Amino acid sequence: MVRVNIDIQAAIAQRAGVGRYTKLLVEHLGAHAGEDHLSMFYFDFKRAGTPFPVRGAEEKSVRWMPGRVVQKAWKSAGWPPYNWFAGVADVYHFPNFVRPPLSRGTSVVTIHDVSFLRFPETMEEGNFSFLSSQIGQTVERADAIITDCRFVADELKVLLNVPEEKLFPIHLGLPRALSASEKSEVSDVREKFSLDRPYLIHVGTIEPRKNHAFLIEVFEQLSSFDGDLVIAGMKGWKCEPIFERIAASPEADRIKYIDYVPENALAPLYTGAEAMVFPSLYEGFGFPPLEAMSCGTPVIASTAGSLAEVLGKGAALVEGYDLEEWVNRIDEVLRGPDAWIDAGRKRAAEYDWSTCAARTWDVYRKVGA
Repeated sequence: MVRVNIDIQAAIAQRAGVGRYTKLLVEHLGAHAGEDHLSMFYFDFKRAGTPFPVRGAEEKSVRWMPGRVVQKAWKSAGWPPYNWFAGVADVYHFPNFVRPPLSRGTSVVTIHDVSFLRFPETMEEGNFSFLSSQIGQTVERADAIITDCRFVADELKVLLNVPEEKLFPIHLGLPRALSASEKSEVSDVREKFSLDRPYLIHVGTIEPRKNHAFLIEVFEQLSSFDGDLVIAGMKGWKCEPIFERIAASPEADRIKYIDYVPENALAPLYTGAEAMVFPSLYEGFGFPPLEAMSCGTPVIASTAGSLAEVLGKGAALVEGYDLEEWVNRIDEVLRGPDAWIDAGRKRAAEYDWSTCAARTWDVYRKVGA
């Protein structure tokens, strides 16, 4: 029997990104445990409890000390060991880039991307400093490194000299319930967000890496589209210039910002859109375009980072950031969306959380044997 403990702190603290990955992975790990044992650990100083109990998983938490205090000690002193809090296990999985100190067991770390090395100017300074200081010892000490795609695994080999035998690219999944919504649901969401015209959609945290400034420039040149641009996502770092760019746009009255969208409203929001436009500078996986494709929404996306690998022929991909080329590609998709709707749905159907969880257990058993 292999005893596995997974750190779910990110899923408690974050609604998107790593937090969402952690939550969805954990919810599917229990079904593939077999005779092995799964526990999950988090700091619960506020005594809120985990919002997503997982069947078959033992829940462990520390309520007598704030997690931020321990994390500061890890950063400054490399002590105390994580396992003092999480308990005894054979394998410890850290799904949020960094391996804290351990005094026993083997470790698995998920590194979702290395944008902080490729595009440091797009990062929040504190986060950049922390990741840059920790990533070297993390890849050296981890027994296995999971990545969301082959692209990121190759990045780790090139940038950090990580040996191939340590790397395990595992594509993420999509919730099976995520599909095109009924007209009534779409109507309700449109009314909720005051969307009374056709719209293009972009979903993602408001930060420089998502390339919102270019997105707005493309939209301004899209003279054939008589509708709005909807930008949905929580405010991230260095977002102020992005909102200033929106306010200064001659099309500002057609650009709608609606902040973070809860999961139950995402599918109707995607379904109601004419298309998704996603000109990101770098992605380690790319949930939003896949989600849109699953809902039957055509996607026009860059080839940056993992996107070409993950989206494949399911999206209209544009290499580089030539303004005219993006405008022409969007026009082309809007004139003939049906082929992209079918291709997108087919591609999105390939991504399954159950498969992701089963392959993750393969890694646990390999390093925990």
